Amino acid sequence: MEKDSLKGKIDLLLIAGSAGSLDVLLKVLPAIKYNLSFPIIIVLHRKASYDSSLINLFNSKATLPVVEAEEKDSLQNGKIYVAPSDYHLLVETDHSVSLDYSEKIQYSRPCIDVTFETAAEVYKTRIAAILLSGANSDGAAGLKSIKNHGGITAVQNPQYAEVSYMPQKAIQIAPIDYILNIEEIANFINKLSL
Repeated sequence: MEKDSLKGKIDLLLIAGSAGSLDVLLKVLPAIKYNLSFPIIIVLHRKASYDSSLINLFNSKATLPVVEAEEKDSLQNGKIYVAPSDYHLLVETDHSVSLDYSEKIQYSRPCIDVTFETAAEVYKTRIAAILLSGANSDGAAGLKSIKNHGGITAVQNPQYAEVSYMPQKAIQIAPIDYILNIEEIANFINKLSL
């Protein structure tokens, strides 16, 4: 990755994963710079019940404020939004989010593909997404959509993922720009910022 080659290229970053991705996030969040020039949306497969402990845990580690996304939240630079459990998170044309309780997709709600695909349609070339460890193929089609719209795609290196299936499936299905080891992810994110 060339120094500054990514700088200022995006208006939204998506990070998603399933089994094994929480540990990665807890290592990455403290190393993200506090003056990020775009918002981040995190989509994790998790239990279908409200539990504020995940948000509290992220806030204890992150340099940026972390909130659970709510209906019609306007995405603000330098803030991290976490998709609530048991709702699909969609990105709207006015750069707000909406929550949807329709049927599970890829056995999941929230579905990573739903967020990735709706965000790709809105942000087109001004988006980046990172897919982390996980045990199903959710996210692969979404990364393909992001690439088709001219966005930047990245996955955690499957060789070092706790559960390699999710990033490996994405590599098979979508053109991936960057395959990142855990220690490279925060630096990659920081280079995307102005």
